[in-house]
Amino acid sequence: MNGDKQIEALLRSPCARMAVLWEPVGDGYVKCNVCERHCVIPPGRRGMCGARYNRDGELFVLTYGNISSMSNNPMSKKPFFNFFPDEYALTVGSWGCNFVCPWCQNFEISKVWARSCQYVSPQRFIDIMRRIGSTGTSFSFNEPSVTLLEYSLDVMPLARKRGWFNTYVTNGYMTRESVELLVKHGLDAANIDIKGCPGTIERWTGADVNIVWRNAKLLKQMGVHIEITTLVIPTVNDDEECLRSIARRIRKELGSETPWHVTRYFAMYKAYERGLPPETPTKTVERAYQIGKDEGLLYVYVGNVWPAHPYENTYCPNCGELIIERTGLRTRVLVEEPFCPKCGELIHIVMRNRRGEIHDWRKI
Repeated sequence: MNGDKQIEALLRSPCARMAVLWEPVGDGYVKCNVCERHCVIPPGRRGMCGARYNRDGELFVLTYGNISSMSNNPMSKKPFFNFFPDEYALTVGSWGCNFVCPWCQNFEISKVWARSCQYVSPQRFIDIMRRIGSTGTSFSFNEPSVTLLEYSLDVMPLARKRGWFNTYVTNGYMTRESVELLVKHGLDAANIDIKGCPGTIERWTGADVNIVWRNAKLLKQMGVHIEITTLVIPTVNDDEECLRSIARRIRKELGSETPWHVTRYFAMYKAYERGLPPETPTKTVERAYQIGKDEGLLYVYVGNVWPAHPYENTYCPNCGELIIERTGLRTRVLVEEPFCPKCGELIHIVMRNRRGEIHDWRKI
């Protein structure tokens, strides 16, 4: 099937919907206002992310419920370590992305545009959650803010009605308007990638990292639980000055209680073509961990270290008592409420105890 026929088939499918946050700009062109690229798209063309298409002067999303990947993931895999840490979220991705990272870990779906419809309705999503015992939603894998925004706006209220939580794993490059829509429709938590430092990371991602910081701060101010992840990559963002500046900015702009995940990279996609090394040494993320602690962050975690690492656990920031133990993707929460059993210190987590009671440190 050629490209025109593929597009026409998609437009006739349930995966195509009128997009949100766009405006006509003349001569049949439209401007997309979902992410900060603000693509101006001519008729019959897609935006940079590949998910949004100009049909005769109207913007359509081609990835509404168009699911490339689905799995019931433990929260530790996302990673969310301080937000319902031992529970599971039904996690979905679609097709496309608005970043150009050459090391992309999910390039099979993020670097491919939707060509057909693999539709999962919002109600079916909820039915699957109920059947398999998920307690939360997660929009992830590729960039959800540009591919699954409209879909998540319909799914999240359905999940909220059942007492389930909603999460995004995102590069954080959405507009303020998108942020406001997500919060209004029930976003509870976001893990946001901070991929590097201003002045250097732009040439790798094609995006302004200061916008990501702005959105992380905005989401936190609006009551969304925030965790930050940095994929530590040699020659890209592993120098001490960069890592220290990220840790310092987390503390100053988001709060010392904000978790920072420093994870190992492994070469994928076009990493070798761009001269990047095969992997990040474990000692590099251990050094990043120490930098985060030295800068006053209370919860720093290493990631992608097998089979387990003591820096994946959650400890009391006051006395060092073990609070949450992690082995691989297995998580054991050792407390029934967010206080250290040894010294009484408040632990900055959102959790559900064995009696089903939810404890949120922000409401104590």
